[in-house]
Amino acid sequence: MSELEDKYADIRPYNDDEVAASLTRLINDNAFIDVIAKYNLPRFLSAVPFIARPLVRSQLRKKWGKVSTVEDVQNEVAQYLDKLVKRTTSKVTFSGLDQLDPNQAYLFISNHRDIVLDPALVNWGLYQHKMKTVRIAIGDNLLQIPYITELMRLNKSFIVKRSAKAPKEMLKALTQLSSYIYDSLVGGNSIWIAQKEGRAKDGFDQTDPALLKMLQLNGRKQKKEFGEYIKELKIVPVSISYQYEPCAIAKAKELYHKQHHGEYIKSAGEDIASIVEGFSTAKGHVHLAFGQPIEEQCDSAEELAKTIDQQIVDSFYLHPGNYIAGGCKKAVIDSPDTAKFEQRLALVPEELKPLVLAMYAKPFHRKTEINTNSCEH
Repeated sequence: MSELEDKYADIRPYNDDEVAASLTRLINDNAFIDVIAKYNLPRFLSAVPFIARPLVRSQLRKKWGKVSTVEDVQNEVAQYLDKLVKRTTSKVTFSGLDQLDPNQAYLFISNHRDIVLDPALVNWGLYQHKMKTVRIAIGDNLLQIPYITELMRLNKSFIVKRSAKAPKEMLKALTQLSSYIYDSLVGGNSIWIAQKEGRAKDGFDQTDPALLKMLQLNGRKQKKEFGEYIKELKIVPVSISYQYEPCAIAKAKELYHKQHHGEYIKSAGEDIASIVEGFSTAKGHVHLAFGQPIEEQCDSAEELAKTIDQQIVDSFYLHPGNYIAGGCKKAVIDSPDTAKFEQRLALVPEELKPLVLAMYAKPFHRKTEINTNSCEH
């Protein structure tokens, strides 16, 4: 396929015929091999690269020898997720998936609490229900390390060019993105995208109308009204709720720093550390609520954002920590998880406690606050 024909070459995930070359690049990448060694070999071995690297490389060659298609990669990822779920959660539950048509491509718009786990668990649910996994939107801010780019594009991720700053360049990138999402859906491939840029570090899940305006750029090109075009996208809101908020202390530190110093500049590698922490720490019970496809008439991005928010907030599964932080302890007084939550809270540095509590309290309070007059039915 020529560059001209493949107008999404710089942002799309890899195709089957690109998988083998990508795996070879990963196996030859020392930085990637060292990370695998660090998390999979005893420390005395991983600390000695000239022993560790050949060992890891030969293991990976054996493991990946039969992997040659995107579907093979998805099966590998599913096995990894299976282990991850068993190791770091008490359970992962789903609701609403049985209401979706397995033969329909959907645009899943979800709240965002963990960089990689959110879309991974959406995929896990779809995979369990014998549905096609999604293509995942990922910001180019996460792709500063070559092996991360390889891994993401192998795993059906497409690139959102957040680094484009000049207005013309930005519009070009957003128009390409809008068109890629539409063409994917028309081609039978579901999409996952977060409801706004970056995670909801304060527990406030809210859809950014700018995201929805980006989706409409392609509709405008087709001379379609906002409401008409949006219905074609088959938007399904998804509400992800973790019993133990991933990276809670790191998120609170960032918020605390912003409150006291006005801004927070991430250090190099901080996003990667968050990904690793999200994967490796205990998350308790995780629930994913898949909503109803939005078929109401929404004539503006603001109206549509309210409708998405309503479903996300309404279907957010409240865990004991949400009730306790929200001041409604009597709802979970007998739950064994109450003590667990309080033990975890005791480990939070004193100055960060109010921020961590607010993170858990926000979904509880918003359930009662959310305004119901979004789009008209």
